Amino acid sequence: MREIDSKFDGIILDIDGTIWNTAGLICVAWNRAIDITGFDVKKLNAQGLQKEFGKPMDVIAKDLWPELDDEKRNVLVANCLTEEQIELEKNTIDVCYEGVVETVKELSASQNFFVVSNCQAGYTEVMLEKTGLKPYIIDYEYFGRTGKGKAENIMLIKARNNLLNPVYVGDTQGDSDACFQAGIPFIWAAYGFGEVKNFYRKIDSFSQLKDVLE
Repeated sequence: MREIDSKFDGIILDIDGTIWNTAGLICVAWNRAIDITGFDVKKLNAQGLQKEFGKPMDVIAKDLWPELDDEKRNVLVANCLTEEQIELEKNTIDVCYEGVVETVKELSASQNFFVVSNCQAGYTEVMLEKTGLKPYIIDYEYFGRTGKGKAENIMLIKARNNLLNPVYVGDTQGDSDACFQAGIPFIWAAYGFGEVKNFYRKIDSFSQLKDVLE
């Protein structure tokens, strides 16, 4: 890990609404999963799905399908995650926000980058491969591996990598709340999915992160 002479010794990134927007792809995959199960639930649209991003999958499922009992909901979730992985792996469209990959590559010469997400197992790994960011991310953690919330996973990354003053970049109030719990500053990616009340700095494009770090 690089020795950093700046105010932050680690930049921890959220995924959805910060690095990329896969709402359209996931909507296709989850609607296919609904067809596979045959359950009588409404089909999804990308705009509605975006409002759920950032939450753990079990919470999303209860929000989307409150009419299903736990057994049926678990069946649908399993199918959703299977179809989502298939859709992401076969995707050839660039769904990254403008400037993300280029900015991370540029800043990685002098900054240490990490990822923490509420996603399921396999999602972070696919993102790293598809975006080409894998060589620039030192460590990552997510709900699907630890079963822990975002604040706890931020603290795991902080402890595991001996970070003294990291900062988190995300797009939702949930991200802001997690940073408050973890005791680290929060940079709001205002181009993402959420509205945020409390933040250290706001960026309207990912490339503006360079100005924040100067």
